[in-house]
Order: sequence, then structure tokens, then C-alpha cells
Amino acid sequence: MYPDGTRRIRITVNGIVQGVGFRPFVYRLACTRSIQGFIRNTPSGVVIEAQGPGETLEGFLTEIERHPPPLARITALETVSVSCEPCSCFEIDLSVHGHEVETLIPPDIALCESCRSELFDSRNRRFRYPFINCTDCGPRYTIVESIPYDRPFTSMKGFPLCPDCAEEYRDPLDRRFHAQPNACPVCGPAVMLLDSFGNRLAADRVIREASAMLKAGKIVAVKGVGGFHLAVDARNGSAVQRLRDRKAREEKPFAVMMRDLASVRQICVVGSDEAAALRSAEAPIMLLEKSAGFPLPEIIAPGNDRLGVMLPYSPLHALLLEEGPDMVVMTSANCSDEPVLHDDADAVRRLVGIADAFLVHNRPILQKCDDSVAIHLSGALRLFRRSRGYVPAPVLLDEDGPPLLATGGELKNTLCLLHGRNAILSQHLGDMKNFETWQFFTDAARHLQELFRASPELVVHDLHPDYLTTRWASMQPLPLLGVQHHHAHLAACLAENGEHSPVIGLVLDGTGYGPDGTIWGGEVLIGDCAGVERFASLEAMPLPGGDAAILEPWRAALGYLYRSCPEIPDLPFLRDVMSNEVTELLVRNLHCPETSSCGRLFDVVAAVAGLRNRVFYEGQSAVELMQAAGGRLGSGRFSSGVEVRDGRLVMLVAPLVRDVASAVGDGMLPGEISRRFHRTLCDMLLDVTRRASSASGICTVALSGGVFQNSLLFETLVAELQASGYMVLTHTAVPCNDGGISLGQAVIGREYLKGKYGGVVGRGLWGRRGR
Repeated sequence: MYPDGTRRIRITVNGIVQGVGFRPFVYRLACTRSIQGFIRNTPSGVVIEAQGPGETLEGFLTEIERHPPPLARITALETVSVSCEPCSCFEIDLSVHGHEVETLIPPDIALCESCRSELFDSRNRRFRYPFINCTDCGPRYTIVESIPYDRPFTSMKGFPLCPDCAEEYRDPLDRRFHAQPNACPVCGPAVMLLDSFGNRLAADRVIREASAMLKAGKIVAVKGVGGFHLAVDARNGSAVQRLRDRKAREEKPFAVMMRDLASVRQICVVGSDEAAALRSAEAPIMLLEKSAGFPLPEIIAPGNDRLGVMLPYSPLHALLLEEGPDMVVMTSANCSDEPVLHDDADAVRRLVGIADAFLVHNRPILQKCDDSVAIHLSGALRLFRRSRGYVPAPVLLDEDGPPLLATGGELKNTLCLLHGRNAILSQHLGDMKNFETWQFFTDAARHLQELFRASPELVVHDLHPDYLTTRWASMQPLPLLGVQHHHAHLAACLAENGEHSPVIGLVLDGTGYGPDGTIWGGEVLIGDCAGVERFASLEAMPLPGGDAAILEPWRAALGYLYRSCPEIPDLPFLRDVMSNEVTELLVRNLHCPETSSCGRLFDVVAAVAGLRNRVFYEGQSAVELMQAAGGRLGSGRFSSGVEVRDGRLVMLVAPLVRDVASAVGDGMLPGEISRRFHRTLCDMLLDVTRRASSASGICTVALSGGVFQNSLLFETLVAELQASGYMVLTHTAVPCNDGGISLGQAVIGREYLKGKYGGVVGRGLWGRRGR
């Protein structure tokens, strides 16, 4: 310490502190307080050495911790005293490269208002430049090769800065200081328009020409931030139908990008929280309720009372919608559930016969990243797909530990790398059903490990032996751990809520491999990340044809009726299907796996009620059954009950199925059947929760699994559990569906490495185990 009380401290800051204006923020803070020293990026975090009077340094530290830049996220801040050094100013040093990586990469950030204003300002040198950005917005993760996050390690390394951009880049007081994608029309990327065969079209105003094509009803493949979209005028029903026909996407809803919030309000019901999410830095697709007299073609989202809506989140999108249609269908450019396309040549090759033209650019996309999807339920934003805008921001854990990699499930796959206290989930990778997704998965696994220079000590995978993720795990030269699917769901909910004590877990989804060889999916678990007991489940029913019954719910309905009724009733939904052949499978018990799936129960009720015999996308039956209820539960209910079987409680399904069949026979309408079914299911779950709480003394309940994407069930159950005095844990940071289970697998893996993992106990009621 100098005689005048001057001190010098070294501050190491971890988190999302690179590429978000953190260094210029600290620089300005230091200059206003006459603090000397430096700040620099390093792979182990941002390092600050600050020298000045002790009281001044304390205020400096407080400001950094409490008021960082809006896009920064500090996960750790450590200070140590060091020797004072002769210095007269505060400087921003060059980045230092090394091996230990603690700094995180920011996600891709939507166009900020300052850049939007410049984009449409004819006096600005970036007027109508489709790659305008600053430290507060623009691509991040999708352009990164490695860290530190500096321009030479991004896809912008091929675009040397012009003198004007270089001056901005070097000036700590400029909004574009060290904005790695910084560019202008003189030195930056450019757009091009290609015909349907990939030949470059001569066009003075490329975006204006592409907009004119959209107005004319053409399908344009647009290269955005994380990949290609297929775009078409949302008001043009014949153009939307042509897109469906060419893409072979029969009924799955499309998302629509709208010019501004005023446009959204013409089409959908928008609350203040939903409006904030649409305009947020993450800019997800929001699932909004359609307004009365929905003015867009119904074919955009057939049979669905919600519409996926997003605002233009890149300058290219903003320009396209400013000159073209005010509402454009924007669906991921891919084929047959493959990953989104991101390479120009590959897109042209694979979209021949689908796209009429291609709006492309020459800034490489290094990490493809699909749009995120969210909904606002029970007072919070909830992610159904966590990808662009959120990845690779970590879920922060309470405890440190060794690195490990979790491989997720088969559907809606994500990976999770545990690196210190950071759970880093990959972008949405998709359904592991084809070679292209397998390649995407393997590339993402390699990239996560290389990017954060992590060497996992364990690979965690689903118990299902035939999942491609399980097979990939078995190929790694590392110790392995298989984790039960529904335990992973529960653990994910516990991890994001920072809960370590045992809870009652209501885990409802479509499919999960059980240790007993059956298909689980309607489970009440008691436990924590170290282990759970299967306290209760839905009654197991036969699923004739196995996976075929997922695409053709009438098969599942026939199986449930066969098990539930003295004889299969003659109901309308069975009159145009091959019921005799499937009945033969049931009689002979051939290819009829047993399932306790809640998702299949929704399918069964929808089929018996006459709503849906065949589905064209996952969860379609459940969506239509929920929507038939009209947003409310019935006062009446169907029969149900609980029995003890094989040492656990079983929520009886057979009485419910018989009642639904009788209701259909008596002419009850699908809407009333849906309302009574939802009321019955809520009552069953509340009853078993009370029993589990009585047996265990636990009053905290966690909800997880894809069935909780059902807004009617979710909001009703949350409200009624809370009214009954329970603390309810739900998902907000990761999806409740299979997109979140890699997080659960990872935290279970940490318990395993501690020697605490006890797995899933399938027999024995909690109260009988003496816990």
C-alpha cells in the first residue's frame, strides 16, 4: 500500500463478459473514478487490475457487481490484493490466450434499437446495411470458432476492417468497441440473390428483389443468423399451401415473422409479458393466442388456437419485412425432420424443388442454431425449445465439480456439458432419427468440448439401449452411466431451481424406457438427483404395434379398450381402420409393449372422442384434445381410482377409458369429454400427491415432462397444488420436454461421481422403506 492509502487489487470475472460491452463499461467506470490499471480478456475470465484509494476501489467493485452492462452475466467475481505499480491511466489490454477456459460466450443477440434506428437513417453510413451490429446486438455463438471471443477466432476474420470501422473498434468510448462482427458496406459481408438452381441473379437492390418475390407468392430461402428459413407471404393462402406441399409438412404449424408489434396485435392476443419477450434480446418465437376472427389463412396453424410469432431479430429480416409483406411465414429450411440448413451450397442442393430463390450472404455460419420457442404460462416465460438467443448461456449450478458430458434423449435432443458450476446446454439438435442429425450431434459434442477445453470424466446417457445417443456414448473411451429417462426429467427441474432436498416429482410425457422393460410416462417419483423411488404410476396398458401407435393413435385406443372393457365397443373412430388385424395382435399379445405413458392416454382419449386417428407431428392429438376443452375444465368427471400393485400405487386408467367410451356412445361432444378428462387427470394427480406427501412428509412438488406443455393441465395443476399448500417447482430455464433432460442427466452424473447415486427404485412404497 502506498503512503496515501492507495491499493491495487486484481479482479477475475467469470460469466458472459466478452462480446457484451463489459470492457468499455469497466474502462469508463475506471476513468470517471480516476482509477489506474488495466482490463484484459483471458481464457480464464476477464482480469482487471485496479489501483486507487481503498474507498474508491470499493465503490468501483460495487458498481461492477450491481450494474454491469445489460447483456453481461457475472457468475463469479474474485478479488486479491497485489502490489501497487507505477501507472498513470487505465487501459484495455490485448487478449491473452491460454488453456484454462472459464469465460462464457454470449448467445446471438437480436437487433438493438440504436442499430435499428441507424439501419433506417438515410444519413447514416450503414443505412440499409443488412449486417449492422454493435456490442449490444448481433451474432455471437453462431460465428465463434474458439475463445477468447475475438475477431480472429470468428467467421468475421475474412473481413478486414476498413479505417472507419477500425477506429470504432479501437475506441473504448464507442458503442462498437470490440464488437467482433463490426462491419459496414465497405468492408463487411454482402447479400446475394440466387435462382432456384443456385445461379446468381443480377439485382441492384437484392433485398428489394427478394421482397418482390415474396409479394408475388414465391418461396424464398433466407439465410439468417443461425441457418436458413423458408419464407412465404403469410397472407397468401395458396403460397402457404404450396410451401406445405413442397416441404411435405401436412399439418404441423408454421411460425410467422411480423414486421412490428402493432402487426402482431392485429393477429394475436398479446400481453405485456409476451410483448416484452418478443422484443427481448433473445427474441424467441412466442406461442400466442389467435385473436377472434383470425385474419390469416387457417392453413398456417390448422386446428391450433395458438400461433408461433417472432419479430425481425436481424437487420436482414428487418429490411426484408420493411420492403416486402408485413407478415412472412418463416419455417426452418430442412427436409424430413433434418437439422436446419446453414451452408449455401448445401441449401441449394437440398432445397431444389422447394425454394424458388435464395437470399444468401457470405458471412459463414459456424454453428447452426434454430429459433427458440417459448410461451407465457402461470406468470413466467417457459421455453419449449431452447436455442438461438439462449445458447450457450449456462444454467448456473450451486456446486462445482468435475467435467462431464450428458447426451440427452432421442427426441428434441440437446447435449449438456458440465464445466465447473456451469451447465452448458447445446442448441436444439432435433430428433435423432437420421444421419444428418447424428452428424449435427457429433459435431456439437466435439465443439462444446473443444470450445471450453473440457475433458469429461464421464458420459451420461439414457437407459434405452437402442437410442442413437446411447450408442454414441458407448463408442466413447470414457466411463459411462445410464440414467432413467424420468429421473433425468425430475433432476433437470431440481437443478434449475437449485433444489437439493427430496421432492415429489410428477413426471408426465410420452415415452421413457423403464428399468422393468416397459414404457414409462405417467410417473410419480419421490427423491432427488441422487436417486428416486417410483411411488406411483398410471396403469400400464398395451400399445399394439409399438411406435406405430404413436403415429396412429387409434391403435393405442384399441389397445386401451381391449384391456379396459369386457368387449370392444363399436365406436365411430374404429369404422375406417384395420381393427381386426390389431385386435389379433392384442389377442396373441404380439408386439404389444406395456406403457404407463400419459402422452398415450391423451392420444387414446382424443381418438375415442373422434378427434384424431392419425397424427402428422408429435403431440398433435394432445394439442387438439386440450383445445377442444375451450380453456376450461368440466364440473363433471370420469371414474378413476388407485390400487397398490407390485409395491407401488397405480392410478387406474381402465375406469376412465370405459367412461369415455360410454360418453361417446351417449353422444357427448368432444369438448365436454376433454373438459371432464382434464378434470379427472388433475384430480388423480392431486390425490396421489397428497398420498405421497403423507407417506414422505415432503411438501415440495416438481413438475416435468412434455405433457406439461399442455397449458390447461399445467396452469390448473400449479394453481391447485399451491392452493393446497405445496411448493411447486417448474421449468423456466430449460424445456419441460426432452430438450431439458440432458441437464438432468448431467447433474445425476455429478452425484454418481460423488458416490451418492442410488438410481431408480421400482418397488416399495416410500413409507415402507424407512426413509
